[in-house]
Amino acid sequence: MTQVAIVGAGYVGLPLAQVFADAGHEVVLVDVEQRVVDGINSGESHIEDVPSATLAPLVASGLVRATTDYDELRDADAILIALATPLTKQREPDLSIVTRAVTGIAGRLRAGHLVVLESTTYPGTTREVVLPILEEGSGLKAGQDFHLAFSPERVDPGNETWSTKTVPKIVGGITDECTRRAAELYGGVVDTVHTVSSPEAAELTKLLENIFRSVNIALVNELAQLCERMGIDVWEVVDAAATKPFGFMSFKPGPGLGGHCIPVDPFYLTWKAREYGFYTEFIELAGKVNENMPYHCRSMISQALNHGAQRSLKGSKVLVLGVAYKSDISDVRESPAIKVMQLLENAGAAVSYHDPYVPSLDGKESVPLEPAAYDCVTIVTAHSSIDYEQVLREAKIVVDFRNATGDAGRGNPKVWKL
Repeated sequence: MTQVAIVGAGYVGLPLAQVFADAGHEVVLVDVEQRVVDGINSGESHIEDVPSATLAPLVASGLVRATTDYDELRDADAILIALATPLTKQREPDLSIVTRAVTGIAGRLRAGHLVVLESTTYPGTTREVVLPILEEGSGLKAGQDFHLAFSPERVDPGNETWSTKTVPKIVGGITDECTRRAAELYGGVVDTVHTVSSPEAAELTKLLENIFRSVNIALVNELAQLCERMGIDVWEVVDAAATKPFGFMSFKPGPGLGGHCIPVDPFYLTWKAREYGFYTEFIELAGKVNENMPYHCRSMISQALNHGAQRSLKGSKVLVLGVAYKSDISDVRESPAIKVMQLLENAGAAVSYHDPYVPSLDGKESVPLEPAAYDCVTIVTAHSSIDYEQVLREAKIVVDFRNATGDAGRGNPKVWKL
């Protein structure tokens, strides 16, 4: 039995803990939030992908526990780092959460330890940032006294098809032996492990995955704006193109990017590229298009009110349907709905929201679904549990950014679609 310590008990760390515990390994989760630690130790999960009904038996059996004490790392065989890597206000990488944790790990590092960074970051972080902190703080040598690797998380919250266990795991170590040790660890708990030649290759692999999505979403978002001017239904065009069995992958337009990866990760590479005198123009252009979408959505709502009800946005009552960053989950990280709501309020609208998964957000409470009480209802996140037939029937004006109204909304004079 391997003892595994996971630093960070969030959207990545807790599902990872479940996978190791399901395979019979003892797991200790280290987190700075006492509330999270207490919840886990009582068998209560704060992560939808790991229901309390799944977590509680693992805690009761002693396979999973949580603590705020970094000294617990000393007894572990492997230490996995699953912490947030946000951007600063200047859109530059902020590794402060990771570096603080690595400093804490360094003081408890011992010979034989395996350390794996899972946090998404720019190529070179494991070797240039994590390695020196660990070596200086422990007096040990990476690749000789302890093993160090990078293995990017690939969590997709709410995905019932692909889980931490079934999504292939990428592993790249500082040395061949580091790669082998990390691959051996993960190989015992996940279905597939794919090794690469270095942590830099593994770091860039994760960024490429999310940049691919960001660029393609930007392409279809730009096309949606053109289709609006041309009087063509972009959703019809995308669905038609998706019938081609090769050479095309369907991406949908929307009000902007959300979640823990796609709005953030590409900028880690644009920042690092400047060190080499290189400018990642596709990435930066995609970011520009996607970041502009909430502004475009505000303009569409304003036009719908002007042309559909001869009303100004200022003073109008607007109901936002869905504030999570994607359908059927409660995660609001980087949700474009937040920006859309801010822009509407800045324009003088009275904004309310309805979301069955998010009872409160930034001081607002989710209101009952009463479409007739508002001048405009806008669909920002298309939760499957929302009654869109009711929305179409009762709302005065509907602005649909997710094609939630489908064929019923096409040609309907009170429905405006992205």
